[in-house]
Amino acid sequence: MSASAALAQQRIALRGDLLDFVAAPQWGEVESPALRYRADHWLLIEDGRIAGAQAGDAPLDESWARHDHRGCLILPGFIDTHVHSPQLDVIASYGSGLLDWLKTYTFPAERRYADLDEARAGAARFLDALFAHGTTSAVVFPTVHKHSADALFAAAQQRGMRLIAGKVLMDRHAPDGLRDDVDQAARDCVDLIDCWHGKDRLAYAVTVRFAPCSTPEQLAMAGRLCTSFPGVYMQTHLAESRDEVAWVRELFPEARSYLDVYDRAGLLNARGVFAHGIWLDDDDRAALRDAGAQIAHSPSSNLFLGSGLFDWRAAEAAAVPVSVATDVGGGTSLSMLRTLADAYKVQAMAGERLTAWKALHASTLGAAQALGLSREIGSLSVGCAADVCVWDWAVGAVAERRLEVAQGLHERVFAWMTLGDERNLVSARVAGVLRYERGM
Repeated sequence: MSASAALAQQRIALRGDLLDFVAAPQWGEVESPALRYRADHWLLIEDGRIAGAQAGDAPLDESWARHDHRGCLILPGFIDTHVHSPQLDVIASYGSGLLDWLKTYTFPAERRYADLDEARAGAARFLDALFAHGTTSAVVFPTVHKHSADALFAAAQQRGMRLIAGKVLMDRHAPDGLRDDVDQAARDCVDLIDCWHGKDRLAYAVTVRFAPCSTPEQLAMAGRLCTSFPGVYMQTHLAESRDEVAWVRELFPEARSYLDVYDRAGLLNARGVFAHGIWLDDDDRAALRDAGAQIAHSPSSNLFLGSGLFDWRAAEAAAVPVSVATDVGGGTSLSMLRTLADAYKVQAMAGERLTAWKALHASTLGAAQALGLSREIGSLSVGCAADVCVWDWAVGAVAERRLEVAQGLHERVFAWMTLGDERNLVSARVAGVLRYERGM
């Protein structure tokens, strides 16, 4: 390869309508200064990072490999803040609430990951599926098996992606083949942290399945890991369903609330990602705010399992960061567009209206900020990793007609968000490298 050809591969220019955020939109605001929209611009990528942007009619020299996507949207890759990699096997499973669903579908699927080959194949399948849905970064639950986390980290490293994950902790109320013990789990976690945390674009998360599946001793061990390795994340489930909350109350009668169980164990901190957070009170929200922890709102999952309706406005009023997650397989798709459309419906049930700007911010820049990663992911700002997706504005006669008659930018983007899905995705790049292209 000639030197000029090599340089062209390192310098990539994508032409289209650039959309991202520079701040957090206000609730209900359809004309927002937080939005950055640059119609018909070149997005310049150099050595895997955003190098700038310029008007589409501005000249580019021959050192740039040009990809003309005029008439398409170009956004930062979505960030899924709560998703289970082995649960592709159980997506769209019929007829259970949360606790029965775990026993009937999830645990049997996760037990298959005791086989190393299955764990490796599942990790590759899952990450490639994320890319094909426009998600380029994720906070992921593998399984209780140490090698499932190893396989997931290795696959993410090979693909150059930002991934946060950790071996799941469960030492009770789980079937044979899915339980660990406190001492061995601690050793496994330390080994995984030493091997993967901070390596390339990977980070470790102390991963507590949920309080009922861990003894107080294991929860305390998880808290010690967070203290001993202050750079790691912590992820778990919180107050997803009423039955789950009642079970936690029985198991931990000394705790004021479900969240208090985690707080007492030293698991409530600024790097905490708490999935769901539906059945909370004002004291819980204040504790989350004071700790700097976030709620990973999973609207599709909450609707599908009948878990409840998340009060986004109450979280925002309490200054609790809210990101958006697919969950899968409690959710019904890895598509963040489908998930955001469900988030709108959840808020509508409470008489609220979620704007496209609020929804998209929570799944890009807002999620990145909550994770402390806004200098790397979540926007098209100079210096960020070029995790970038190109989208068709409309696919199919219905969406095309809706786009044709839409008035104003918010109406157009809201229609795209509501009617679109993975079929709208043209391509996905991770650190500038093409990882998905429609029809490839």
